[in-house]
Amino acid sequence: MKKTLALLTALAFAAAAEAHQTNVGALQIIHAHIAAPAEGAQSAAAYMDILNTGPTAERLLGVEVGFASAALSGTVVDANGVASMGPLEAVDLPPGSSVALEPGGLHVMLMGLTRALAVGDELPGTLVFEHQGRVEVEFVVDAPGAMGD
Repeated sequence: MKKTLALLTALAFAAAAEAHQTNVGALQIIHAHIAAPAEGAQSAAAYMDILNTGPTAERLLGVEVGFASAALSGTVVDANGVASMGPLEAVDLPPGSSVALEPGGLHVMLMGLTRALAVGDELPGTLVFEHQGRVEVEFVVDAPGAMGD
């Protein structure tokens, strides 16, 4: 029983070490990360959770990084009702809500990578919000399929 409790405690601390968070104003940006792309890949995807604890709506307008061209992306529906992944103008963050940027949904496309991305790398980036303005974050490169991916 003691060994099981010790193992569970160690796992909880390891998970906490994996996640990181940036708080600014009413926003919490939780575990901004990039799924490590295959060697030689020219694109990757970034994910995070954003919590808006404030009483007013916010919008994520864009993401800037120095190692690629970044664009908000998600499901768009054309005039014929066909859904596909494509660029988004913004991501709405209603008051008192959270939005997940995750595989298969909203995410940040990183195109034209100018450097290799290795698991464990920490790369600076800037999230641009309508009201909060520019928020500096660190993107951690996670193994594909890691927690949060």
